[in-house]
Amino acid sequence: MNKKLLLLIVACLVSAFVLAACGGSEEESTDATESDNGTASEETESEGGAIEVEHAMGTTTLEEKPERVVSLYQGATDTVLEFDVTPVGVVESWVQVPMYDYIKEDLQDVTYVGQETQPNLEEIAALEPDVIFASQIRHEEIYEQLSEIAPTIVNETIYDFKETTNLIGQALGEEEKAETLLSDWESRIADFQEKINGDENWLMSAAVLNYRADHARIYVTGFAGSILQEAGFQEPIELQGENEEIVMLNDKEAIPQMNADVFFQFMEDTPDVQKTFEEWTAHPLYQNLEAVKNDNVFTVDEVAWNMAGGLQAANLMLDDMYEYFELEQ
Repeated sequence: MNKKLLLLIVACLVSAFVLAACGGSEEESTDATESDNGTASEETESEGGAIEVEHAMGTTTLEEKPERVVSLYQGATDTVLEFDVTPVGVVESWVQVPMYDYIKEDLQDVTYVGQETQPNLEEIAALEPDVIFASQIRHEEIYEQLSEIAPTIVNETIYDFKETTNLIGQALGEEEKAETLLSDWESRIADFQEKINGDENWLMSAAVLNYRADHARIYVTGFAGSILQEAGFQEPIELQGENEEIVMLNDKEAIPQMNADVFFQFMEDTPDVQKTFEEWTAHPLYQNLEAVKNDNVFTVDEVAWNMAGGLQAANLMLDDMYEYFELEQ
């Protein structure tokens, strides 16, 4: 074989080897790019599916939309039902045990996990929840334990039904639903304000009164008081500007602090409580109060007005207000 032919064969072999090497590198590069793109796509999808919720105890991340919900305070139990979600676990109600009559039918298959003030962590864990709704005022000390069971979303209070609605909406990925529910509420409040403005006695102050076996209470804010103020009622006359939440009256001489244009009262149906109620309402100081003189004293449902604390209860309370002031809904 001559030298020129040998050189030509060697050159061809080298070219073929280089082309094969380049093709392999390009193929490997393409595989790596597809792999990287696939990973990036999965990460984006994961980030897109994750839900971050800021709440009273920090920020909690849910990796995906939750399905199994546990509620540890009455307001959350009431409100989560408005999102067409039935919780797998709830705490017992304060009266009408195990659950308030107005939502009992919606919770027939639920598991009860103890009291609001003392939930059973083992029973909660056994339910394998995707999210837990709790309250700082009730559950701050067990927040870390709850968070080990499932992502836990915490409202600061137990009566701020608007915050409860917002937190539940965020956690369930149903923020538009939360906005709709609260918008509907604000429309009802605006309608009530417009109609009660036609009352010749408006503006009015209001007192929410609760009689106990050994004292009486005025709920200035809290659940009912806050809703009354949103509707346009003023605080009790003697307590305006005092920034009180609950005023406990241990002596009948304190009865003048109740004074308001309208009373909304509730109490337990027990002999001791009835005795207190009868003694206090027979007192001359009570008889001189504006609501009493004008026959504006209403006995209300203690569940809707004080114990439930959710969006449904707020609407029941507003229903009562329309009725008491003979306003058309």
